[in-house]
Amino acid sequence: MSLSLQGVDLVHANGQPALRGIDLVVGNGERVAIIGPSGAGKTSLLRLLATNLKPAAGQLELLGAAPWSLSAGARQRLRARIGLIHQAPPLPPRQRVVTAVLAGKLGQWPLAKGLLSLLHPLDSAGAAAALARLDLADKLFERCDQLSGGQLQRVGIARVLYQAPELILADEPVSAMDPVLADHTLGVLCADASRRGVTLLASLHAVELALEHFPRIVGVRDGHIAFDRRRDDVSQADLDALYANEQLRGSAPSSPPIPAPALHIPRC
Repeated sequence: MSLSLQGVDLVHANGQPALRGIDLVVGNGERVAIIGPSGAGKTSLLRLLATNLKPAAGQLELLGAAPWSLSAGARQRLRARIGLIHQAPPLPPRQRVVTAVLAGKLGQWPLAKGLLSLLHPLDSAGAAAALARLDLADKLFERCDQLSGGQLQRVGIARVLYQAPELILADEPVSAMDPVLADHTLGVLCADASRRGVTLLASLHAVELALEHFPRIVGVRDGHIAFDRRRDDVSQADLDALYANEQLRGSAPSSPPIPAPALHIPRC
C-alpha cells in the first residue's frame, strides 16, 4: 500500500474546511487521476499527501509511515521519497535548467554534495537524459526565466524523473501545454511510473487526458470524494454530477463528454 486516508479532514488557516471525511486507499504501482471542478479540493488533497499540510482529523499513512507521528527529521526523509510536481514549478528565475533538474536529488544527497551541485552541476548527463525524455535537452544550460510556461512545467517533471521517487504527486502538471504536448508529456510520466512500479496520483482539469492515461479515476467535489471508479466504469452521469453548475460559476464545462478511445495513441 502506498497511501491510506481514513476519515481525513483538512481545514485552511482561515477556518474554512478544505477536505471532509476523505477515505482513500491507493496500492503500490497504481496510477490514479483526480478530477473535479475548480476549488473542489484537488490541490489540497495532493498537498496533504505531500505532507505540506497537516490533517485536522483522521488517519494518514504514506509509504508505510504515519508522517505526523514522526520526528521532523524522519518526516523530511519521508518527503525525499515523494516527488511533487507543481502546476507552476517554484523555480528561481535566474537558475539554470540543469541545476533545477539536479535539485530533485537534494533530499537524497549529503548536504555537502547538494551545495556543491548548486555551484557546479555534478551530473549534467543525468539531467540532460531526463530533459531529453521531454524533448528539452537543448535547454540544459538556459535560465528558467527564458522558458515558456509549458517548458517550465516540463522542467518540473524532468526534476521528478531525475529524482526517481517512490510516490509521484502531480498537480495539474500539463495545464500550460497544448493538447498534443500534454498528451505526450503525460505518456512519459505514466510510462516512467509503470516501468519503475511506483505510484502516481495526478490532478487534471482535462477529463479526456485523465481517461486516456489513468486506469483509476477519483472525482472530487466540495471537499468530498464524489466517486472512485475504474476508468471504464466512469459514466457520463458521473461527470455531469461532478461538474454540475460549473458553467454558471464560469469555470469548467457542466458536462464534459467522455471521449471516444484514441486507439492510435497507446496507453502507458
